[in-house]
Amino acid sequence: MMDLMASESRHLSLSIDRRLDEVYSYLSNPANLPEWAPGLCRSVAQVDGQWVAESPMGRIVLAFAPRNDFGVLDHEVTVASGETFYNPLRVIADGHGCEVVFTVRRLAGMGDQDFARDLEAVSADLTRLKGILERA
Repeated sequence: MMDLMASESRHLSLSIDRRLDEVYSYLSNPANLPEWAPGLCRSVAQVDGQWVAESPMGRIVLAFAPRNDFGVLDHEVTVASGETFYNPLRVIADGHGCEVVFTVRRLAGMGDQDFARDLEAVSADLTRLKGILERA
């Protein structure tokens, strides 16, 4: 992972009216990414034991936290240049439903407009996720 210091983080969250185990199961399957996070990738497949995706940034490699009982879905995205970006993602029980929390990190040198674009993209992905899971 690159040693880039985040100068700011924003936690985006929303409630989903589905049980934590259902949401975690869906999110922990990288094959679902193109459906709920099309800004990250258009397609994803396992290649030689790694999750490889085609994205607007080109070919990326995704590495996820091992399955766990704590709702942790942190993942790293490695872009073609070899830079790796760490993305904290959590599912937290909330009554009969759950809350999904994605931490968007502003990297050193990232401008306000780029950070705002990242925030908007993640917010749209979370809204899409909620729609998919609450329809099911």
